[in-house]
Parts: sequence; structure tokens; C-alpha cells
Amino acid sequence: MTTHALGDTAVLTKRSLRHILRSPDTIITTAVMPIAIMLLFVFVFGGAIDTGGVSDSYIDYMLPGILLITIASGVAYTSYRLFLDLQGGIFERFQSMPIARSGVLWAHVLTSLVANLVSLAIVVAAAVLFGLRTGASIGAWLAAAGILILFTLAMTWLAVVAGLSAKTVDGASAFSYPLIFLPFISSAFVPTESMPGPVQWFAENQPVTPIVNTLRALFDEQPVGGQIWIALAWLVGILVVAYGLAIALYRRRMS
Repeated sequence: MTTHALGDTAVLTKRSLRHILRSPDTIITTAVMPIAIMLLFVFVFGGAIDTGGVSDSYIDYMLPGILLITIASGVAYTSYRLFLDLQGGIFERFQSMPIARSGVLWAHVLTSLVANLVSLAIVVAAAVLFGLRTGASIGAWLAAAGILILFTLAMTWLAVVAGLSAKTVDGASAFSYPLIFLPFISSAFVPTESMPGPVQWFAENQPVTPIVNTLRALFDEQPVGGQIWIALAWLVGILVVAYGLAIALYRRRMS
């Protein structure tokens, strides 16, 4: 049964990936906005922002936040494609075939993971061109990649929830706007100590800040401290809740 489900998921994932390959502008569009934000902050605002000596250069400081914005932008397409599949009756057709139910959703999730990894690679390459310099070890990069993958999975399952529950195509993709905005009220671009009291409290107690701090410490070869455990707790919690909601919504839609 497990082998059957894995095989179905692989076939459906190839189908979704072919759609991405036929329209590579999806990945390019996902990467363009974070790169534009990076250009704006590094070359326009960066010189006026005091990071408190946390990183050697401002682009080193802001890169983790830019990577999270890249993922938040990318998962919107998962919600969009899932909604179109539902409206097009493709899911009903799959239901009439001997295909594992779990494979349909996992195909969208895995496609999102692959597409976002490509977008992240493009953004990191752009950051290097703009002056990013890091002496992070291979182990640190692998740890950072693991956190980004976990963040992508958590956000993608949230996108699945949005895609299954949306009433319009605009609503399916609009859910990502708060996710894109969240890094701006965190430690991603400025130290939280520089923010007014209520804003500082929110910034220090929302999920993006510990994730950003952990990634920044890994890139700067600094101790991650307890921030990594807070980040992992947020990510695993969001992933579990979003996955449970997505499965429940899917079963109700397909029943």
C-alpha cells in the first residue's frame, strides 16, 4: 500500500513539475520580487540602517529575511494551482481512478518544494553578486537548507489549506500577502530593539524572528543558542496544524 502511494505521488509530482517547466516564468516571478527588495534595501536604505554590528555587511544581515519572503511568494502558486485543479474537476477524475488520495496533495507540496528551492538558489546567487560574503561551513549551509525546507513545507501546507477553502482564484493566492509582510515586522531588516514597544513585543514573539536569527547565526558562523529550538518549535507546530487542516478539508471536499 505504501509503495502504491509513493508511486502515485511520484507520477502526479512529475505532472505538476511539467507544468512548472512549461511556464518557467513562475519561478522567475517568484525570485524577481525578493531580488528587487534586496536591491532596494541594500543600495538605497542599507547605508542608513544600523544593525548593531550583528553582521559584517547589511546584505549579510538581511539575506535570511529575503529567503523567507522568496518562499512566501512561491507558495502562493501552490494555492493557485490547487484551486484551478479543483475548479477544473481534475480531482474528481483522480477520485474515479485507482490513485492514492494522499498522492494528489503531496504532488502539489513536492512541486512547491522543488520550485522554491530553485527560486532560493537564484536569490542566493543574486545576493553573491550584490556583495554577499559568508564563511559558513558546509554543515552550516546544510542546517540552513534544512530549516528553509521545513519552512517551505509548513508554508506550503498552509497554501494547501487556502487552496482547498478559497471561493475565488484571487482568494486562493491572496493568503500569501500576510506571510510576505510578516518578515518586515521581525528582526529580518532591522534589530527589534529599534522598534516601538508593542511592535517590538510582536516582532520578538512571532515565528519569523527566531527563524531569521537562527539562519543569520548559521551564515555568520555564530552560536545559534536557544533560537534554533524556538524556530523548530514554531515550524513543526505550524506544519502539524496545517497538515491536519489540509487533510480534513480535502476529505470533506472529496466525500
